[in-house]
Amino acid sequence: MTDRLSTPAPTSFAETPVQKGALVVGIVFLLVGIAGFIPGLTSGDLGGAGNGSMGMLLGIFQVSVLHNIVHLLFGIVGVLAARRASGARLYLVIGGVVYFVLWIYGLFTANSDSAANFVPLNSADNWLHLVLAIGMVALGVVLSRGRRAPVGAERTSR
Repeated sequence: MTDRLSTPAPTSFAETPVQKGALVVGIVFLLVGIAGFIPGLTSGDLGGAGNGSMGMLLGIFQVSVLHNIVHLLFGIVGVLAARRASGARLYLVIGGVVYFVLWIYGLFTANSDSAANFVPLNSADNWLHLVLAIGMVALGVVLSRGRRAPVGAERTSR
């Protein structure tokens, strides 16, 4: 039989710092995904997918319908992950790793007319992906500190 210290208490929606972090990141992704479809915030021809899209969010970031849908899906996952501390941490850390891989991918494809640039990406997108990678992993690690049961807490009391 274990004592109360070894069993983490169930958490409510966005109760812990890491859950709040995942919720904020998820909401930001949702807002960016929505903004990508709003004329005025997005200029140019918004293509479905591929480097042929001339859509520019805020005149800086190249976007397409596919790009916006990816942001919306990433946002939904973040909001859902905020239901549990473990899910929120995984969302932030794994999401950060995904953005780091995307940054590396963008080093080779951003601003190119290659079919490999199907999202599409420009240099501004690519460097933002690096910032997101670092920020999300940092949030996942830092905001999760202090939430684990102390070492030896799983032992039963006599």
